Amino acid sequence: MNFEHTEDRRMLADSLNRFISEQYAFDARDRIAKSEHGFSKEIFQQFAELGVIGALFSEADGGFGGGGFDIAVVFEALGRGLVVEPLLGAVMVGEAISAAGSDAQKEKLGDIINGTVVAAFAHDEADTHYERTRVQTKAERNGDGWVLHGAKAVVPQGEQADLFLVSARTSGNVDNEAGISLFLVPAKTAGLTVRGCPAIDGGRVAELSFDGVKLGADALLGAEGQGHATLERAIGRGVLALCAEALGAMEAAKTATLDYLRTRKQFGTLIGSFQALQHRMADLLLEIEQARSAVINAAAAIDTGDRLTRERALSAAKFSIGRIGALVAQESIQMHGGIGMTWELPLPHYAKRLVMIDHQLGDEDHHLQRYIALGKELAQ
Repeated sequence: MNFEHTEDRRMLADSLNRFISEQYAFDARDRIAKSEHGFSKEIFQQFAELGVIGALFSEADGGFGGGGFDIAVVFEALGRGLVVEPLLGAVMVGEAISAAGSDAQKEKLGDIINGTVVAAFAHDEADTHYERTRVQTKAERNGDGWVLHGAKAVVPQGEQADLFLVSARTSGNVDNEAGISLFLVPAKTAGLTVRGCPAIDGGRVAELSFDGVKLGADALLGAEGQGHATLERAIGRGVLALCAEALGAMEAAKTATLDYLRTRKQFGTLIGSFQALQHRMADLLLEIEQARSAVINAAAAIDTGDRLTRERALSAAKFSIGRIGALVAQESIQMHGGIGMTWELPLPHYAKRLVMIDHQLGDEDHHLQRYIALGKELAQ
């Protein structure tokens, strides 16, 4: 199989990397990440104008990409720049609307693609422990519409979102796969409270509270009680995006570490000449290539019709990224010595982001267990 990128993807990667290097230098990124909004709406709009968001969607949805490798190209570049703008929400909410939305709901995709609507994925709850089927937020019938009660936790860029994709239970027990429904909830809906706070790795996250939030019948995305398959597809795209983002962050950390080894002197000689450090760096390079292979495998599998193949590849990649990301973070900082712990240096910010990516959409332990469970299911 040929894994070389198409000419269009190479051009997209080149233009995106150039834009980030020119307009999103570390100092600018640090100011944006610590700002009141947690991201720059102007930069987000420029990403849309560059076609970055459109590359995450298929032509049928108004974009010009939408494949696994399109997502990987975009998010690897975003990872190199530690970009905090809410493109993860765009790809996940967009996938759900594309997979299950009505014609009227799919009209929202155009606004997501052109950057005028910020979409956020609201599924995690305080004690779900990464379990996708554990949904305690409830939606009850209210005439032709619905009423939502419950809460969602750690919603990236939730304060500035215009539209939320919310999972809620309409039937079944708290852990049942059946009975999960998905709803599109505008941010200004009465009864919805959004409370934000800074994220540990930059940007902001929010907690959503639904206190009798009334929704019309048109808010339901897909069939009632059958949202799990759509949820799985949306999370799958998010997992791939995070893995590719982590790969970009690893490459940036690797480059910074190599540069440091080639310039820092100790005992009158470059520390890169020390054999012990050369061996550690060689091991690190091999691990990063292992991570790249896992991302390629996940990107190739995500568009297949075979659910088990797709989900196993995604969990394998997320497990690998979690393990290798932590290793890259630790080794890069250790080989930098004391300066590697200073916040003025970009490296510790990459390290922190790599560690936090492991905890988004399931950590390495969760995905290892899931990979094993899916293997048993495949063998039956």
